[in-house]
Amino acid sequence: MNILIFGCAGFIGINLTKYFLKKKHNVIGVDNLTYASNIKEIYKLKKNNNFKFYKLNINSKDILKVIQMNKPTWIINMAAESHVDNSIVKPTKFIKTNINGVLNILLNCLIYYKKISNFKKRKFRFLQVSTDEVYGNIVRGNVDEKTKYNPSSPYSASKAAADHLVNSWNLTYNLPTLITYCSNNFGPFQHKEKFIPKIIFCLKNSKKIPIYGKGKNKREWIFVEDHIQAIEKVLKKGQIGSSYNIGSTVNLSNIQLLNIIFKKIKKLKLINNNTKIDKFVKFTTDRPGHDFRYSLNSNKIRKELKWVETNTFDKSLIKTIKWYYSEKI
Repeated sequence: MNILIFGCAGFIGINLTKYFLKKKHNVIGVDNLTYASNIKEIYKLKKNNNFKFYKLNINSKDILKVIQMNKPTWIINMAAESHVDNSIVKPTKFIKTNINGVLNILLNCLIYYKKISNFKKRKFRFLQVSTDEVYGNIVRGNVDEKTKYNPSSPYSASKAAADHLVNSWNLTYNLPTLITYCSNNFGPFQHKEKFIPKIIFCLKNSKKIPIYGKGKNKREWIFVEDHIQAIEKVLKKGQIGSSYNIGSTVNLSNIQLLNIIFKKIKKLKLINNNTKIDKFVKFTTDRPGHDFRYSLNSNKIRKELKWVETNTFDKSLIKTIKWYYSEKI
């Protein structure tokens, strides 16, 4: 199968690319190779005969050429500017990539889709990888796929707008689309500006760990491998025009997560056993538009598509810690 992945060099993208290559699929990767990209891994993957790579911005006019030349059965878009703090400082960049870029992809996907045979049309899927942040702050309980969007930051607002575009291409033009909303991912190849890598980086290098507010903000955490398997399940069995939450039910405050990671690093003897966590913590002023809590109801994907996680949180976290300690971060 030919699978086209926009954003193949990002954290989730590189893990997804490796996953499909292991399954002997042909993967066509498109990425602009920004600061958060795994450039070294892309150069390694270029040695694989089943991998083709194009360095392109998703707003490029060459996107159509890439699609037509490679004739993908599945197109997955996870290309996005994704760090909330950066979106507050440079919102225009997020609009250009996360909205205009998705529009460009959709326009060109539709041109390609209209010209392929009916047999190929039946197999074709376009998947937009969204985020739980489009739902905004969840005061209590959890949210399902019918919950109204309520984004708080330029990042989540741009992702929400892209989702609406994707849905409209399904309803207006009959493009076979799917959308997934995932909770916070963690695992190998994530940029050190993200929370878990930042904790590990600071502990490894004896630096202060910045914690917003009092550290009570809560997030739901999922191992990247479980997210990837869920994406595959949605592409294979998801109902066209539908959306699926992908969550783990592992909901922790930032300060809880920090303490868990610290204890595991101690247990692995990667830090002096007498060291106290207080030495590393630096509480900072909370950022504007900061959602206090996210929590997804993932019953739909579990019941309809029979998806379940294959990794435990504890083992996945240890695996992640070991990976970052082995890397030069």
